[in-house]
Amino acid sequence: MLPLDPHADHGRRAWVPCPNCDDARDCAPCAQRRTCSEHWRYLLAHSGSVLHLQCPRCTHLWDHETHFGATRGPSPTPHSPWTSTTPHHPDQP
Repeated sequence: MLPLDPHADHGRRAWVPCPNCDDARDCAPCAQRRTCSEHWRYLLAHSGSVLHLQCPRCTHLWDHETHFGATRGPSPTPHSPWTSTTPHHPDQP
């Protein structure tokens, strides 16, 4: 079991199901997508629409894509023009 992240703060929480322990499985408020005093996760950080979370019960760490606001684009591929370090003009080969 991992220790809690040093940035875990009880004041920064998110109500997202834990993919590891599924502790909210039989919780009526969680099933109705309401906040619950027991089944919250530490919100460690976020990058655009991706939340970086930790479960206080099993200490599992994971990223959760919310699809809210500015979503993170796909990762560039090695042959993508987005990874080039030199400027590329569409009319030039």
